[in-house]
Parts: sequence; structure tokens; C-alpha cells
Amino acid sequence: MAGLHDCRVQPRVATPRPVWNPDVRQPMNFLAQWQDVPDTTVYDNGFKIQWEHFIRHVVDAAPYQWTLEKVPRASSSSRPRSRAGRSGAGSTFRRWRCEAAMSNAAPLSIRLPTDDRRLEVYTVRGASPFAATAPTRTFTRVAYSAAHVVADPAAATDPWLTAALDWDATIAYRQRLWSLGLGVAEAMDTAQRGMGLDWPTSLELIRRSLDAAHDHPGALIASGCGTDHLAFDASTSVDDVIHAYEEQMEAIESLGGKLIVMASRALARVASGAADYERVYDRILMQARQPVILHWLGDMFDPALAGYWGSADVDTAMATALGVIAANPGKVDGIKISLLDKDKEIAMRRRLPEGVRMYTGDDFNYAELIAGDGVGGATNRQHSDALLGIFDAIAPAASAALAALTAGDVDRFHAILAPTVPLSRHIFQTPTRFYKTGIVLLAWLNGHQSHFTMVGGQQSARSLAHFAGIFRLADGAGLLERPDLAVARMRHLLALHGIDP
Repeated sequence: MAGLHDCRVQPRVATPRPVWNPDVRQPMNFLAQWQDVPDTTVYDNGFKIQWEHFIRHVVDAAPYQWTLEKVPRASSSSRPRSRAGRSGAGSTFRRWRCEAAMSNAAPLSIRLPTDDRRLEVYTVRGASPFAATAPTRTFTRVAYSAAHVVADPAAATDPWLTAALDWDATIAYRQRLWSLGLGVAEAMDTAQRGMGLDWPTSLELIRRSLDAAHDHPGALIASGCGTDHLAFDASTSVDDVIHAYEEQMEAIESLGGKLIVMASRALARVASGAADYERVYDRILMQARQPVILHWLGDMFDPALAGYWGSADVDTAMATALGVIAANPGKVDGIKISLLDKDKEIAMRRRLPEGVRMYTGDDFNYAELIAGDGVGGATNRQHSDALLGIFDAIAPAASAALAALTAGDVDRFHAILAPTVPLSRHIFQTPTRFYKTGIVLLAWLNGHQSHFTMVGGQQSARSLAHFAGIFRLADGAGLLERPDLAVARMRHLLALHGIDP
């Protein structure tokens, strides 16, 4: 029985079978035998939700189906069909409700641009099937989402030169990731580190995120430590790189943060070979207060990192990185590699010391790498954990898939993630470094921020045809959380660029 505020249930096995006797007072308290159904979530105020629907209709032109004109229209259309007698009124009422439901469920369509400059009608498949609920068990994979930042479009600054963030919306997005059981990789390249987000703003972001994590027991967070504040020039030395790393290490660790030691553009520029990398990383790892995550970012993400670890040959570079890890036992939690080459990742995973995790950064092949192949002996060599930028965009699906994997349902894990892979490959297509634009677009379409502007004006880094591809693929993967809002906002975006959707 569902009431206005509570819901009670009496399972069949708990239903009493009393014997009625008019001469004996009934000893059973039937009302007390009903059980309260516990709340699994906090429900929002219904009046507030209705007003939000109406305001989105007024401000964003979102579809609003509960207008006054539809009531008499539905009533009048049903009158000719009504019949007298036992079934007349009832059948009319049922037909009216059925017609109203069909009207409310009418598919949403939008005209989207194609690569050959045409407009084609696209019909949205429906709302996301993924419930935004906390997992009931700890995942069997450690999964970090590199999180984007929300710019502040109202800040009176030069957006190409100064990073201004909407702190409330930025932190709210991290809280969403934690609520889905995902960790947060803070102030990484997904947050536009090195592409508009400077070190002082990054440090403030790390401070605020660490503070917010206290409200989420068990929340995972690790923060990017780099050398991006170093204004390197011809006189920059390896010692300068070490000092720059140490400065950021001290700042993050003094806040209680765990480090992700990011790849350094300055080191890639000044290092003369593998020995310089070994010297820098040995010095940094020796001082770390807790095990760190190393970060190997391929030059497809950042051309300035070409030849990292002292060699353009991936196998040679891999040997240097593995040597650094082996020389610093107990100092490395894991290594994230973003080479978009699953075979290279698996080869390196097989050679990691026992207990050191491989965090996949492969936004093309993450599903099979996380699932693993069961080969390699030690558990850490059989599968990859995750530190992925795409998890920001597919967070509900990622959470549901990891929950399925944790429950041992590998088929469901793959069924959930398979449709997200084409979306990810589209978002991360070359030039890969502009993938952040697609991440932020989806956050805006799904209502997690009120605008589509980015630090450094990076919202202009991709084409409208690219955005249309994201819209289609996100819908195909079940990742348009509120289709009516997504359609309304996509229409606004197209209209802003002179296209009638």
C-alpha cells in the first residue's frame, strides 16, 4: 500500500491466516504486521520538480506537455467513443489515460548536422536506463574518473588568459562521481590542466575537492602533481624540474592529498636521455609520503610529451618506466598509461611488480582492459584498474558496469560498456587533446551545468558536426539523462550557430 508519505508491504509468506470466531476477541494486530518499505533515496519536493519543468520550458524551451489545452482536447476526443452501460465510462476513462500517456511519451526529434553539411532528422531513443544510485558493494576494480571543471562565464576576466571557475558546480560534479562509487582524479588534463587551468587555480581546486571528500566516507581522490608552473626556457635544467615537482608535492601533501605524478613537459624538453628521467623520478618518489600514481601520457594527448622516458621507441621507454618502479618498492601504487594501444598496456601490465596496479588510460579499449584476461599470475597482472577521462562523460554507465563486474556478471558488464566505446572514440578522435570539449558538452546537455563555455574558450575546439555525433552516440549508449533538456539545449546550440534545428 502506497500512501502520500509512506509505503507498506505484507509479503505473502507473512500474511496471517486467522480463524474467525465471533465469540472470541481477535488477538492479532493486523495493522502492526505490515512492514514499512525503507527509503532507498531522498525524494525531492514534488512541487519543486514541477516548477523546474515549467521554468526549463520558459527559459530553455524544453518541451512541456501538461498544458491546459491538452485536457479538453483529450476529453473531447474521447466523448464520441463513450458508450452507455457497464463498460462505457470505464472504457472512456481508460482510453483517455492511454491517449494521454501516448501523447506524453511522443518521441523527441531534432534536425542534426552531418559531416557532409546536410541536416537530418534524428529521433531520440529515450531516457537513460541507468539509475543514479550508489553501489551496494565496493567495486572489484579501483576506478578513478578524471573530472572536468565548470567555467564561470560571468567572471569579468579574459577567458583566454585567466581561469575562472564556478566552484559550486565544479564541486557538485565531483560529489556526483563519488555518489556513483567512482574516485576522482583531480586537476588532471581532463580539468584542462596545461590547457587553461593554471597551477594556483589547480591547487585551490585540489583543496576544495579534498575538503568536499570528507562528506563522502570512503571517497577516493588523487591529485595531479606536475611542473606546469615552471616557466621553462633555454636555461631550464633538470634540477629546475625537480624543484618544481617538489614545490607542488609539498603543497598537495600538506593538504593531505595523494599524488598523481603527472608527465612533465619541462622534463621532456630538457632531459638528454633515460638517466635524467631516472634521476628525477627517484628523487620525487623517495620523498613521497604515501604511494603515488605515475602518469604516462602519450603524445597524442600532448605533443610536447613526445619521447617521454627518454625514447621515442615505446618498448625502450617502457623499460625505463618499469626500472623506475622496480627501484622504488612501496612508493608506487600504480601507473596510468594513456597510449591508446591495448597491446602495449597489457605487455607492461604483465611486467609490473606484484601489487603495483595498471590504471588504464586507454579511452579506446577500456572495457576489455578492465575486464582482463586472467593471464599473468599475480592479480594485478590479470586486469587493469581505471583512471579515465571518459568516465566523466559515462559515469552512470561506468558505475552500473563495474557493479555488474563486481557481481560476477561479465556479460552485463560488456553489454553496458560496449555502446559507450564508439562514443568515447568519437570524443577522443584526433586531435585527441581537444576531447575535453566533448566531455563538457555532455555535462551541459545532461543538466550538470547551466552553460556550455570552457576555460580558455575551448568550447570552440570542435565542430558542430562533431557535437551532433556526440549527441547521437550518447543517446545510443543510454547516456542522455534528460532527453527533453538535451534536445532543447542542442537546439539552442545549433541556433546560436545559425542552424534551424
